[in-house]
Amino acid sequence: MANLTKQVFNATASTYDADRSRLIPGCDSFYGWALDLVPADIKNILELGAGTGLFTQLLRDRFPEARIRLMDFSGPMLALARERLGEDTRVEYQQADYLTEPFPHGMCAIVSSLSIHHLDDQGKRLIFRKAYGALAPNGVFVNADQVAGPTPELEERYKALWLEQVRAAGATEKQISDSLYRQREDLCASVEQQLKWLREAGFADADCWYKENRMAVFAGTRA
Repeated sequence: MANLTKQVFNATASTYDADRSRLIPGCDSFYGWALDLVPADIKNILELGAGTGLFTQLLRDRFPEARIRLMDFSGPMLALARERLGEDTRVEYQQADYLTEPFPHGMCAIVSSLSIHHLDDQGKRLIFRKAYGALAPNGVFVNADQVAGPTPELEERYKALWLEQVRAAGATEKQISDSLYRQREDLCASVEQQLKWLREAGFADADCWYKENRMAVFAGTRA
């Protein structure tokens, strides 16, 4: 990822959690679908771009016996994740750029939320291939992320609708401006593009299981 992306997230780490519920339309369903796509008997999980550990906490609550490795390039974000999760011996923290860092192999699940859309198209395709290669047989990849509209016209409608939704949800103008600041580093791709890349990576059953405006949840299984 570009250095500017890291700077943006370091700068807004302290307010990131407080903004989530108001800035993600359908927040509960978005994360709920991502959790539901992880198998109940999961043993180990790699989380890419774990940030402040918001999704990690949901994973820990759903899968209390699973071992979870958080990978993120932002030190301030991971520091907040440590505060959130406490001294949990089943949680490991790794400050690294997951685009270049090797993934541990034999993972039961590799998950990510609101992170991969910061990569360019080549980076997204690389991550999908890396995820497939690092999964154990029957392992799953789940990506809950922001997507682009399939046409420029729909992209503009997505953005306008998002502003309406978050203001209706009570987001402050400061929260919106901080989000728009982070969005300057967005490199979103459409659902169709990402499903194509997931299948090229080897996920024959890749699908989009949930979509609300700009928010979508993808999953695929390694055969």
